Amino acid sequence: MSGFVRYSPETETFDPELPDHLKRIIAFWENKVRESPQQEGTGRAVRGAHAKTIGIVRAEVEISGNAPQPYAQGIYTQAGRHDALIRFSSASNHLGPDALLGPVLGFAIKLFDVPGTKLVDEEPDSTTFDLVLKNNPAFIANTAAHYLFIQDIGDRVGDYLAHGKEGFRELLTDFLTGNGTLEQKDWAWEELFAFVKAATQTPVRNPLLSTYWTMAAVRHGDYVAKVRVAAAAENAGHARHRELDLTSGPDVFGPVLAEELREHAFAFDLQVQLCTDLAAMPVNDVTVEWPEKLSPFVTVGRVRLPRQDIAGNAEQGDALAFNQWRVTAAHRPLGEIMDVRRVYTASANVRRALNHQPQREPTSVDEVLSGPSSRP
Repeated sequence: MSGFVRYSPETETFDPELPDHLKRIIAFWENKVRESPQQEGTGRAVRGAHAKTIGIVRAEVEISGNAPQPYAQGIYTQAGRHDALIRFSSASNHLGPDALLGPVLGFAIKLFDVPGTKLVDEEPDSTTFDLVLKNNPAFIANTAAHYLFIQDIGDRVGDYLAHGKEGFRELLTDFLTGNGTLEQKDWAWEELFAFVKAATQTPVRNPLLSTYWTMAAVRHGDYVAKVRVAAAAENAGHARHRELDLTSGPDVFGPVLAEELREHAFAFDLQVQLCTDLAAMPVNDVTVEWPEKLSPFVTVGRVRLPRQDIAGNAEQGDALAFNQWRVTAAHRPLGEIMDVRRVYTASANVRRALNHQPQREPTSVDEVLSGPSSRP
């Protein structure tokens, strides 16, 4: 298996000014969360990113334990089962109707009873393990410097679009030029292409029939990988809804998810793609989708969503916080953008403090969701 790239610290590169960028990014997110009770109109602090919850779902993650050796790394080495919670969300920074927020969705899964020290500084002894995924194989910022102005522009998308075609052109111009701050040689072409692709080519689909990716790379024991969950083939036979019309009501994704889970169980294949070529499958350029022809995704487990009634779960799970760094060292996030995303802990702490919620990880699904576990 010599064709797989082995992990080493040299696979990552970082801007020397990253610490200064991180301070500004943390301030941006903390300020956004503090302003959210008024700006979002709920009187409560909401998440800075992925603000709208579509549904919080009980799940079980089964690690098969029989994957080929290069894929059987870290927590995927031995067969086992873990209780889990999944938060389906809109990827937008705002609340509002689904038609306005768009088709890009998040799938954040929290596994329970996973041993080992975690890389979140505040809670190294937590027994949870997070996978934070999106229904898009690439991210829209390659560097911390670009990330900050892209998040600022993304936060104001509604203001741009309120001015029609002229506003859309202004949005694209500001995105490309960093609000006019970048020299032409540093214009954000790769990020702009990734943004437009995500906005225009993400299908409006039943959340239970979609695929969700880490987007950026992670360590996979001895190797370098990306991870995804792909809707199991049998889901299509259960689902009543396939392609969705977001103009049919203010909330479309959430009601569809709730209806489907009341009637059937669903599943996702948990899969790993190993890097074989750092030029074609880069760690530091996260706007690049890794070609499956160079390295296919291989299934290492299954995520099972039992039949259940998720009514009320969103409120009970509002204090949950998901972080790419709540993993063991064998699954460490890689690259500058993943380092940036470490700061989400700071905004989660502000949100939970403003909402008078616990500032700690739960230890079980039942600690989060009261009542019977599944079948109505």
